[in-house]
Amino acid sequence: MYFKQFYLGCLSHASYIIGSEGVAAVIDPQRDVQQYLDEAQAAGLKIAYVIETHLHADFVSGHRELAERTGATIVIGARAKAQFPHQAVVDGDVIRVGTVALRVLETPGHTPEGICLLATDTADPNAPGKLFTGDTLFVGDAGRPDLSGGSGHSSAAMASMLYDSLHEKLLTLADTTEIYPAHGAGSLCGRNMSSETWSTLGKQRAENVALRSMSKEAFVELMTAGLPESPQYFAIDVRINREGAPALAQLPTVALLAPQEVVDARERGALILDVRPSELFGPAHIPNSLNIGLDGQFASWAGSLIEFDRPLVVVTDDQAGIDEAVVRLARVGFSSVVGALDGGFAAWRDARLPIAAIPQVTPKDAAEVAERANPPQILDVRRPAETATGVIRGATLIPLAELAGRLGELDRERETYVVCGSGYRSSAATSLLEAAGFGRLYNVDNGMREYNAQGLPTVVPASATS
Repeated sequence: MYFKQFYLGCLSHASYIIGSEGVAAVIDPQRDVQQYLDEAQAAGLKIAYVIETHLHADFVSGHRELAERTGATIVIGARAKAQFPHQAVVDGDVIRVGTVALRVLETPGHTPEGICLLATDTADPNAPGKLFTGDTLFVGDAGRPDLSGGSGHSSAAMASMLYDSLHEKLLTLADTTEIYPAHGAGSLCGRNMSSETWSTLGKQRAENVALRSMSKEAFVELMTAGLPESPQYFAIDVRINREGAPALAQLPTVALLAPQEVVDARERGALILDVRPSELFGPAHIPNSLNIGLDGQFASWAGSLIEFDRPLVVVTDDQAGIDEAVVRLARVGFSSVVGALDGGFAAWRDARLPIAAIPQVTPKDAAEVAERANPPQILDVRRPAETATGVIRGATLIPLAELAGRLGELDRERETYVVCGSGYRSSAATSLLEAAGFGRLYNVDNGMREYNAQGLPTVVPASATS
């Protein structure tokens, strides 16, 4: 058996190639598919199958392009109602890849059409099976039951299906079975995922919060309580994946724009997307531009924060950064990049056009201002699971994904310090606030990670104790 995991950190996404006797299957591919072609060629394998465990909501799959370039058959659960040529499979079907048998387990719950694949090698019958779980079972958690793939079913109904899938299908397998999910920590498809990218069923049976001994009713309550809002791009990506995305080569060419052309594009409604790191964006940037740095989970935050079809103009310092931004945006379905600032931010500065700045302050600065008799507005944009362990005294808690819709809870006139875990999300947040007319903004550099490392004072928010 030939086997390899591919892990894409910016989307917390895992995909796989498994092969034997000169043929291979690719499972849950990302949109840019060249790496699978290269890997198969180097291993002497022909890709015969492209298998999707479900219609992914958080990224656009490359299944259509990969099939067109290899002649492979796309395999997907029969309930997906896929609109591209495919082999629809149901429970018990077997896909054979040389000596490897991939047995289909229908596991609705995260989505109605979800499947898992149990791989066994007839040439090595004593080897543990490999279970490709998609978003049904993660390392540390199970899939959210409320996302777009579950259209027509309530979250509670989907969670009930998920309980049955876990207990009647997956937990009947041997403890030695190796677990290979489609996502890891940082993905919005679950809440308590581990940073480990694979595990065993026995270890998950002992440690996974979703596999603890409980009634179906308790499981449904666990899986549906406190779910964060589903990002707007999830439903769009499900639709794209059901139809099959066009090849990346078909994306429009990105024009290089002079500074005045960037101004003109903005006046026509384009969003200026600055993908430089926060330490460059904060001190000097185009006024009212949105900062989502390429050095973090760029694609998922772009999908969460940007209106889907809005024209985009990218600002970064070189052609490589432009190309990377375009590909990473395409991974979540964006094809609306109409241009990039030619010559990077230096060209804007040289043109003597207006420049904005957001001061970067230290965690100690934030701790000190919080203790003032009349403290400034402190905004913490981390997720509830992060803030539950401690926040700066007096902080207002609004997760970044919800910020645009909750600006009315903040005072535009007050001095505002913004904090997250590392300074990445808070930089995006300060750029959103600047565009919304907030003045006197400060980004807490290195965020709560450094704040806590310095032992600075925190309080447990009331929401975590109620």
